[in-house]
Amino acid sequence: MKNKTVVITGGGQGIGRIIARDLLKEGYHVAVIEIDREAGLETVREFDLPGQYIFIQTDIRDEGQVTNAIQQTVEDFGSIDYLINNAAISIKKPLEQISLEEWQMVISTNLTGAFLCVKHSLSYLKRSRGAIINLCSTRAFMSEPDTEAYSASKGGIYALTHAMAISLGPDVRVNAISPGWIDVTPHQKKQNRKESNLSETDHSQHPAGRVGQPEDISSMVQFLLREENNFITAQNFIIDGGMTRKMIYH
Repeated sequence: MKNKTVVITGGGQGIGRIIARDLLKEGYHVAVIEIDREAGLETVREFDLPGQYIFIQTDIRDEGQVTNAIQQTVEDFGSIDYLINNAAISIKKPLEQISLEEWQMVISTNLTGAFLCVKHSLSYLKRSRGAIINLCSTRAFMSEPDTEAYSASKGGIYALTHAMAISLGPDVRVNAISPGWIDVTPHQKKQNRKESNLSETDHSQHPAGRVGQPEDISSMVQFLLREENNFITAQNFIIDGGMTRKMIYH
């Protein structure tokens, strides 16, 4: 995949960080669009691949900043072949307590931000006949209490994915990945990094026998980006160790 360029939003921490790391190992050029400057600069030092990796501090809720990030990526790497919309936030509060501002912050980051990144990179993606991967969530299909904003945003991502796949095909293929429980605690920026503290119960409630790792998502990303898999579009892939299919009776 030499000289192929991938843009990853929210690539400074968690799942996005591991996706960026693994794609760099595969030889892709990687541009990480990340709001957290500290996390982004840590990746610059960690990856240490000038000419192959750039970090662009960006608030994807701001259309001007998104436009600038896309332009800088093209200036540095010459093209954009793939876009991974990974950036997301969550605010967990009872419905009667979450403010309109908080609701809009989640929707703007998780859903509108993805739309803006696609809109402003689309001409380059069409030119390269590239691909988009949207990070959805099993929370689009099942819920915990007090997650209305996050769940609504991910339900939107699910619908946005198949709508875009129909609108943009055959030039650009669009798929979604819905992670389940993925342990990202060791992959945050250093200030927030912790050791995993998972119990046997945590692992055993998954039919696969363990809680997920970011590498599980990264592997699916690499699969979907490969040219030989270009017949796959408008799909959502649930990567959750089978958890959403497990019936639990008390």
